[in-house]
Amino acid sequence: MDLRKLKTLIDLVAESDIAELEVTEGESKVRIVKSSAIPQNQMMMVPQQGVQQFSAPAVQAAAPAPAAAAPAAPAEPTGHVVKSPMVGTFYRSSAPGAPAFVEVGATVKEGDTLCIIEAMKLLNEIDADLSGTVTKILVENGQPVEFGQPLFVIG
Repeated sequence: MDLRKLKTLIDLVAESDIAELEVTEGESKVRIVKSSAIPQNQMMMVPQQGVQQFSAPAVQAAAPAPAAAAPAAPAEPTGHVVKSPMVGTFYRSSAPGAPAFVEVGATVKEGDTLCIIEAMKLLNEIDADLSGTVTKILVENGQPVEFGQPLFVIG
C-alpha cells in the first residue's frame, strides 16, 4: 500500500467520527486507530506481527489533568555553586585510589582543579572559578552528571 493512500485514510479517520479502521490489501494489512492520548499532529507507526498500526491525530484535545501539588523544592545551598559545564562522568581524583582533588573544608584558589568530568573518553579538569572554602560536594565519585548540574558549593 503506498503512502499517499495511507495519508488519505489517516485524514479520513481524523476528520470523521470513526475511532478505528482496518484495511487489508493483498498481504498488507493496515490498522488506523484514533487516540486522544497522542499529541496532535503526531503519527505513530508500530509494526506488530505483520500488522502495521497508524494512529491518526486526535480531533479534540484531551482535557488537561488537574495539576498536582508541587513538592517543596530543597533549599538552595548558601555560597557559590560550581556547576557542571558538560554532560559526563564525575571523578573526584585523577586515578582510582589517588587522593581526591578537594575535600569538604579545603581552601581553594581560583583556577585550582576541583574534579574531572569524563566526556567521550576525554578527561576534562573542572577548575574553581572563585577562591574560598569547599563547603559541600554534591556529587558522588563515578556518578553521571548533566550540563548545569551543581557539583560543589564554595563559601
